[in-house]
Amino acid sequence: MLKKLQAIASDLTQKWQTVAQFNPEDQLKSSVEKIIKEICQTMLGNSQINVVTEVQERSIAGRPDMGVSQAGLIIGHIELKAPDKKADPRKFAAKSADAKQWQKFQQLPNLIYTNGNDWLLFRSGVLVENRRVSFIGDVTSDGARAINKANVDNLIELIRDFMLWQPTVPRNPKELAQLLAPLCLLLRSDVLEALPDPESPLSILFKNWQTYLFADASDFEFADAYAQTMVYALLLARQNGLASITIDQAVSNLRTGHRLLSDTLKLLGDLDAREVIATSIDVIERIIQAVDSSIFASGGDPWLYFYEEFLAAYDNNLRKQRGVYYTPIEIIQAQVGLVNQLLTQYFKAPYGMVDPKVVTLDPATGTGTYLLTALQESLNLVDRDRGKGLRTQYASFAAQNMHAFELLVGPYAVAHLRFSQAIAAEKAQLPADGVHVYLSDTLDSPNNAPPQQLTLVLKSLSQEQKRVVKGKAINRSIGMYWQSTLQSPNH
Repeated sequence: MLKKLQAIASDLTQKWQTVAQFNPEDQLKSSVEKIIKEICQTMLGNSQINVVTEVQERSIAGRPDMGVSQAGLIIGHIELKAPDKKADPRKFAAKSADAKQWQKFQQLPNLIYTNGNDWLLFRSGVLVENRRVSFIGDVTSDGARAINKANVDNLIELIRDFMLWQPTVPRNPKELAQLLAPLCLLLRSDVLEALPDPESPLSILFKNWQTYLFADASDFEFADAYAQTMVYALLLARQNGLASITIDQAVSNLRTGHRLLSDTLKLLGDLDAREVIATSIDVIERIIQAVDSSIFASGGDPWLYFYEEFLAAYDNNLRKQRGVYYTPIEIIQAQVGLVNQLLTQYFKAPYGMVDPKVVTLDPATGTGTYLLTALQESLNLVDRDRGKGLRTQYASFAAQNMHAFELLVGPYAVAHLRFSQAIAAEKAQLPADGVHVYLSDTLDSPNNAPPQQLTLVLKSLSQEQKRVVKGKAINRSIGMYWQSTLQSPNH
């Protein structure tokens, strides 16, 4: 191995002397790839390794220079720096482009920085202990003399550690939220960097997003929605039992029961768009594939505060801006109980919010806790008066008459999942048009109409808009009816 690496160093020295040093990082790529493959195949017995190098002109979103995979699964990334630059990203000049790039790359769970002479292994921004190698010479000028046996031994251990990386398996929803949040942040950053280019596939998707869902969405809001849609759709597919996590498989898995989320994922997972942000998507897929779906089947309702935990770790300022601080369940139960009491005493609706004459709207549902509490507390009224045998019938009424709007795609996905599971648990009938949890801004005009000529995927988004408009119109009419009723002198 010493001779093989010395030969690579000699070739690199010769190349450096004969080729103009244009894009010196690019000149290192083939040599670093050879070193990785030689060590993996000869010393680690790994013949399934694949090293993909990033073409400089297409590095729109600031991706690492190299990605390493094994048997189709991403292992980690390698970032190259010119031999005359520092390889340790912690020593980059403040506010430099390299330092800004390092701020992003700290989210990656398995990353090598090298300038050809110095090699450092980082895990989520932290240098792995004893995994730093410095050659005794310079591979661009000293040839075979740049590397000795001790260098080779240390580099083999560094590469071995790099190749043995496995995603951390979270033990509970809180750990999962803290694990996914920085990767979602990295994805959002990648999307934001791509949007200024009007020819970027992501810019085209952004225009569709504005047309069919949120007309006034900003670049940031789209990037945020994109990142959260990817993370939550893949996570829900894993929770549904999908073992091999990819966007295409998640689209198929979510097709039944979560049609809008499935079609939104299909739209946002466009192959050309994905190519721009492959680094973060690849890692997110690998991390979620390692999640044990049983952590969401444990006692209680683990989704209850999951999104609050996620958003606190992902973007606490966004959490404050959107007011994502969930009301304690005891307060929700008390409020729902009060509303049910008013309905039963004054509006001749003995079964509260599952009574067939009652329509319920939660205008900012979050992860759906108010809606679910209203469902369960009201079904308890049915139990009390008519027995458990009629729960299914009244749950079907609720599925038809309960509506909810949510602006943020993350909690929307969770609310959609929780409410559909709650209805299914009662063996009740879902409406023909699906669960009435809508991805929409409550304050948007109900008169907005999407274009008529649509692709199959965009038709789903258009239909969601029509459902939203219909839902807003129904609730507006009901509100006007009750307002006139309450003002009647006979009331």
